[in-house]
Amino acid sequence: MLTMKNINKVFKTDLVETHALRDFNLSVQEGEFVAVTGPSGSGKTTFLNIAGLLEGFTHGDYFLDGVNISNLNDNKAAAIRNEKIGFIFQGFNLIPDLNLAENVEVPLRYRGFSAKERQRRVKEALEKVGLGARMKHLPSQLSGGQQQRVAIARALAGEPRFLLADEPTGNLDSLMARQVMELLEAINKAGTTIIMVTHDPELARRAQRNIQIVDGQVCDFTLYQGGQNHQVDTMEQAAS
Repeated sequence: MLTMKNINKVFKTDLVETHALRDFNLSVQEGEFVAVTGPSGSGKTTFLNIAGLLEGFTHGDYFLDGVNISNLNDNKAAAIRNEKIGFIFQGFNLIPDLNLAENVEVPLRYRGFSAKERQRRVKEALEKVGLGARMKHLPSQLSGGQQQRVAIARALAGEPRFLLADEPTGNLDSLMARQVMELLEAINKAGTTIIMVTHDPELARRAQRNIQIVDGQVCDFTLYQGGQNHQVDTMEQAAS
């Protein structure tokens, strides 16, 4: 489970203080699929970076699986990030000179898995995203949707508890976007918690819950149940 309590993130220069997040409160339960929406500059990416332990925050408390991240040093936070969190980015971030299997394998090498274990994880991850037969292909030989599937496989190979996706369909046409979304839904149904930042309201409605961030705060959320939506406007309820 992920819980943020009164998280604030302030960027300071000599003359200006910018509040990216203000008393930000949010809880995500294990197995949820949460979409995060909001206007440009609202704090969505800052939230996702903090959730993924890619950057710190000014004050507040952040609990991940019961561990207070606020009290951890960089090395311990990095260890939790590598073990529990997978990332999917809009730009795929594949290494063009490496084939698909090698791209998926890169983060596993950093985690020190044996060659046999890396091979098993790579094979299983690429098969899950429907690219098991293309392990030796280069990224340039794939469509944009297929490249995003490789990026998803790379995240899945680490067997994360949480999958954080930042505009995962932003560079795709509508057909490929739907295919990637269907894959994410299948991954979620298999038990992985997913938090997805998106600008696309159609994709957001396919998640179980839609959190809207405005001016660094959760202003409301919509819970989708049985094809109907139930909107909540208070930050206290949105955090529960």
